[in-house]
Amino acid sequence: MRGVRRSARGESSRKAAERDREVERFTLCGKMSHLTRATSEPCRRARGAASALRKRPFSAFELVSAREAGRAGGAGFSAADRAYVGRQHIPTKGPWGVDDVDSEAYVSQFSADGSLLIAGFRGSRIRVYDAEKGWKIHKDISCRMVHWTISDIALSPDQRFLAYASLSPTVHIVNVQSAGKESHANITEIHEGLDLTGGDEDEDFGIFSVKFSKDGKEIVVGNNERSIYVYDLATNKVSARIRAHKADVNAVTFADESGNVLYSGSDDSFCKVWDRRCLSGEKSAGTLTGHLDGVTFIDSRGDGRYFISNCKDQRIKLWDIRKMSSVARARPVSLVDWDYRWMPFPSEAHYVKHPDDQSVATYRGHSVLRTLIRCYFSPVHSTGQRYIYTGSSDKSVHIYDVVSGKTVKRLSWHGSIIRDCTWHPYYPTLVSSSWDGYVARWEASGDDDDPSVLVHDEKKATPYFRRYADPFTDPFM
Repeated sequence: MRGVRRSARGESSRKAAERDREVERFTLCGKMSHLTRATSEPCRRARGAASALRKRPFSAFELVSAREAGRAGGAGFSAADRAYVGRQHIPTKGPWGVDDVDSEAYVSQFSADGSLLIAGFRGSRIRVYDAEKGWKIHKDISCRMVHWTISDIALSPDQRFLAYASLSPTVHIVNVQSAGKESHANITEIHEGLDLTGGDEDEDFGIFSVKFSKDGKEIVVGNNERSIYVYDLATNKVSARIRAHKADVNAVTFADESGNVLYSGSDDSFCKVWDRRCLSGEKSAGTLTGHLDGVTFIDSRGDGRYFISNCKDQRIKLWDIRKMSSVARARPVSLVDWDYRWMPFPSEAHYVKHPDDQSVATYRGHSVLRTLIRCYFSPVHSTGQRYIYTGSSDKSVHIYDVVSGKTVKRLSWHGSIIRDCTWHPYYPTLVSSSWDGYVARWEASGDDDDPSVLVHDEKKATPYFRRYADPFTDPFM
């Protein structure tokens, strides 16, 4: 009988383990799956030109041949056909060095047309590179009133003005199209300061996220005062202050081109949706529950419905705002206490799932430790937003397939954390910015024997010889 009981207990534990694994199995809602396939797979005309039993993928040659022979109908490729061909060419070759700086690279961003690349570093340096002229420095900016690091950057839609922020109450604006290559704040050029606190000195005020509206008339910021601020550039004042969360607002962005709807993510674990047309008592339009720890970044799909968030629970989640609720649901108690700035993620916490998870998909494999690591949808034009990509504290860029949830590629070379990365809006080029001081680019094609490719001997863990600072005393990690 004892043997039977032991067997029963063993069987019970196995069933429990299987249930845990079942919880972690990837699923994606049918609507998002269909939408992603519609924008990243051959259009109906192209599919109709092939055998109904066909299972293997189309080649670019077959699509071109079908078009030229008139079998696909229409006069040219559809946007989905173009994205299908483009997404076969993921930038995995390299990397090649764009820059090597003696401080950690925190943020990087391509301009909307891909002609410029902007990178911000710990300390007070921002560099703008001309992506069409051999990645030469277009503008070397020495910033003003920077506390610890450049925490975020944003380029205006017309690509004339750059907004930069740090752990201070002021966003600064600099003209990146002015004649001079060197821009020293208020010495060679004016860096206009947008004071968010109305003149009230607040040394503890810090900005984590800054974004231009699509029309370039407003800037929205998320800060450590648990608030969202909207700054009207025409009137030169704060037009809205929203006490949005119960902890730091690490990420805020516009949902679409209208500028009416905002998404925010916070250290309180919640993502929230804000409709500026009907703000009442600082009440959000809805809350999305599912993360188990602080949200580090948000990227909108641009359609006013879907967005993704990165989190200290080591997960990227995909959200549909139509599933949001009016009441925030409390997160479960964590299994263990831990600090993401200096502790490894507890292994048992990988199997914890929020009982009220409202997300439509969860992507795993990367790590979010020590800093606010960022994630994005891949470009519309060249991939149909088929992928999600993210930096990682494991020194790699992870690229996930939106539909299957699988890791498509993992780009590894850097010697330290990759906090940010950016994919060219039209070409198969991806740039990674790392705490090793390197800004590096990856391409879809290239010669592995190219002597300009960065090699193992050039790797470094830090940009200069020092130990990482004390995480308990550093203001921003």
